[in-house]
Amino acid sequence: MVAIPVYMDNHATTRVDPRVVEVMLPYFTEGYGNAGSTSHCFGWDAAEAVEAARKSIAASLGCAPRELVFTSGATESNNLVLRGIAHRNRQTGGHLISVTTEHKAVLDPLKRLARRGCEVTLIDVNPAGRPDAGRLDVQRVVDAITDETLLVSVMLANNEMGVIQELANLGQECRARGVLLHTDATQAVGRIPVNVDQLNVDLLSFSAHKIYGPKGVGGLYVRRRSPKIKLDAQIDGGGQEGGRRSGTLNVPGIVGFAHALSLCLDELPTEAPRLGDLRNKLFNGLTTAIEDVTLNGPNLDDPRLRLPGNLNCSFAFVDGEALMMSMRDLAVSSGSACTSANPEPSHVLRAIGLDDDQTRASLRFGLGRFTTADEVTFAIDTVAEAVHRLRRMSSLAK
Repeated sequence: MVAIPVYMDNHATTRVDPRVVEVMLPYFTEGYGNAGSTSHCFGWDAAEAVEAARKSIAASLGCAPRELVFTSGATESNNLVLRGIAHRNRQTGGHLISVTTEHKAVLDPLKRLARRGCEVTLIDVNPAGRPDAGRLDVQRVVDAITDETLLVSVMLANNEMGVIQELANLGQECRARGVLLHTDATQAVGRIPVNVDQLNVDLLSFSAHKIYGPKGVGGLYVRRRSPKIKLDAQIDGGGQEGGRRSGTLNVPGIVGFAHALSLCLDELPTEAPRLGDLRNKLFNGLTTAIEDVTLNGPNLDDPRLRLPGNLNCSFAFVDGEALMMSMRDLAVSSGSACTSANPEPSHVLRAIGLDDDQTRASLRFGLGRFTTADEVTFAIDTVAEAVHRLRRMSSLAK
């Protein structure tokens, strides 16, 4: 038996792993000191826990502990990078480059910076119909770089269609031109191997709640060597995190963050292929049970192109919002959770060439650690029944 409702929206957020909760609990009721309190053992113990977590996360990313800044989440990390770089360098140029399929946590700060005088260039990705739909052509970015370019920001793994960008070559090209490379790696960290030196990135944003950790805590890697990067702080008031992000540290969250990432990396060799198999079973089941289903994004057969737990499909002749509303026992989405209040069709799917009807007929499935084969079968049956019912209703309405 499948316990309902069934959750398949793990790109929006993940359930906190009970093992993560267990390591966090003592820091709510026993080791509850402020890590900034330097005059007693409660503060010392909290600070020690934070630094142990910092070392653990840094080792997972291949960086030095002092290169890691704790934030409230990836959205804050992205804002700190984009505004911090632009504000600090406002006298030496103001050109920023990103991609049309980026998360709104990158695109919206860029819009604000553009209104304040920065020049922003957004690069298109490969269109639908190609095996690598959604992938970025590095040469397009290189051709857009000018003498005024400060930063290139490219998401490592897309939150809607799971496409994984190849950043190592882009990082080399940026470095050769004295341009910084930032990546929003929120969907990638813990789901695929991520090493900052192998990727050749200078800044990297990520968050705990995508990897079975708590909400409200995230991280930002800031390279301190070759080159050393300085950011204008966006939050002042205490000088925490080396003056880069003031505010009382979320000790339980940080401890949970580190343990969540450690568990992900320990289980990655078996978890990634398991999720890939379940995802393929889901797609094959949907296309067998339902006519006119289209895969959005890159092919499923190359793990270098797509996150293993991601599936995004369009169901012709059906409105995706109506489809979701008719499946109360299955939690999926029509796009990013951060844009759910916006009735506009997904900008990510439109960026690969889908029209509004195709985009509105799309659903995103995010499989995760707690997804089972029985739940995949349930999802196939539930979606198929709903699509067939809505299509019959649409036919009768005509």
